Amino acid sequence: MKTRNKKAVCIMSGGMDSTLAAYMMKEQGYDIIAVHFNYDQRTQQKELACFEAIAKALHVKEKYILDLDFFKQLGASALTDSAIEVPTGGIEEGVPVTYVPFRNGIFLSMAAAIAEKEAAAVIAIGVVEEDSSGYPDCREAYIEAMQKAINLGTKDETNITIKMPLVHLKKSEIVKEALLLDVPLALTWSCYKNEEKACGVCDSCRLRLNGFEKAGVKDPVAYV
Repeated sequence: MKTRNKKAVCIMSGGMDSTLAAYMMKEQGYDIIAVHFNYDQRTQQKELACFEAIAKALHVKEKYILDLDFFKQLGASALTDSAIEVPTGGIEEGVPVTYVPFRNGIFLSMAAAIAEKEAAAVIAIGVVEEDSSGYPDCREAYIEAMQKAINLGTKDETNITIKMPLVHLKKSEIVKEALLLDVPLALTWSCYKNEEKACGVCDSCRLRLNGFEKAGVKDPVAYV
């Protein structure tokens, strides 16, 4: 029986937020178990390539790449249904069409299974509540509730903490923290639409660019 140890299962999309969260866990002395999900999103190949490059930069020894193709069958999101256009007119009020139904809940459930198998004490997720696109599964109260449910639904000796170190940060603060930790921001990808050059006009690109502008530094990623 494995004893609980200082391992962190880090859910890593290849984006700036989850990459910073993983670097913060590394800074705190955790061994990183990197987990990436392919879910038939528009920029799947680019996100996977970014994840691989970031995992290499982090010197990750153990990683999981999991295919969740049912998300495409589910649809209901501009990220997984090509018939729904990705909005480019500005950040929307309320829950946008780029929200993927219960995505983080499913990701956390899979990460919990890995954490239990690996006897990891922590799951880290780069959710941002205060300066995000309004996704309900990025709320702190929701993640706390998931932590309680995960610990109720696993073995008695399993005790997992879900860390969300960015949840109350603004994008500009995320950029500054990433620079302090020498996070390779040029390897990260945020665009919802494109895989070659970022579009610069989807919600995610707008939030990212605004964060860099307010932090007073240039985004190293190429834009159209």
